[in-house]
Amino acid sequence: MPYITTADGVQIYYTDQGQGQPVVFSHGWPLSSDAWQVELKRFADAGFRAIAHDRRGHGRSEKTYYGNDMDTYAKDLAAVVEELDLRDVVLVGHSTGGGEVVRYAAQYGQDQQRVSRVVTAGAVPPLMLKTDANPDGLPIEVFDGIRASVLKDRSQFWKDLSESFFGANHGRAVSQGDKDDFWRQGMLVNLAAAYDCVKAFSETDFTEDLKALTVPILIAQGDDDQIVPIGDSAYKSIQLVKDGTLKVYEGAPHGIQGDYQDKLDEDIINWIKG
Repeated sequence: MPYITTADGVQIYYTDQGQGQPVVFSHGWPLSSDAWQVELKRFADAGFRAIAHDRRGHGRSEKTYYGNDMDTYAKDLAAVVEELDLRDVVLVGHSTGGGEVVRYAAQYGQDQQRVSRVVTAGAVPPLMLKTDANPDGLPIEVFDGIRASVLKDRSQFWKDLSESFFGANHGRAVSQGDKDDFWRQGMLVNLAAAYDCVKAFSETDFTEDLKALTVPILIAQGDDDQIVPIGDSAYKSIQLVKDGTLKVYEGAPHGIQGDYQDKLDEDIINWIKG
């Protein structure tokens, strides 16, 4: 299987399909690059080189105890891009992956002229946690509860989380297979990585990263996102970037699935080609 090795010796798994302008996908928590299987085929079929990696501690990447923080995630993404010598890259990040691609693009990709565009979907930037400077955020008790649930019974927690992740609890048509695959990917995460990543996605402030972006960014999100509230994320992020396009999907959940997935993929491809 294809792996790259980071500077601190961690093996990162990736999938690489198709030819053309590279589109690199970063997945959400607690998933893996398998969450992008549909996109890998669709974008390769559309004439792109589609690449997705498993974040450290997730999927088939090394089950790490150290480095489960956003700065290291961005360094790992840089290692993938540099090892494959990718240029003119379009970065696509979902949820936690949205934070990862924004930080990488702001701190690595632009200076090296690696990145041409960024896409986020249901992404965690600018900041999820409620602070004095971010009074509209979610209180720390929400994230403490997530950590406690992951530690106590992660298997049941993934099953429960799949309901709101895909909006099944709000009446969306979600197959048992989609829910089961969410659970399957979640069970591949190293427990320490899953636990520590909660801090990474909730407490990392991406405000300055968003302000530093000079490349175009498409900020997409469903208005029924129960995991990352749209008022704390997309609506705030679009005000911080220099060259942003906001796309809101009525009734769409956090998870990229069903009709939301079909429309989002179509819109991203058209935006890149446009």
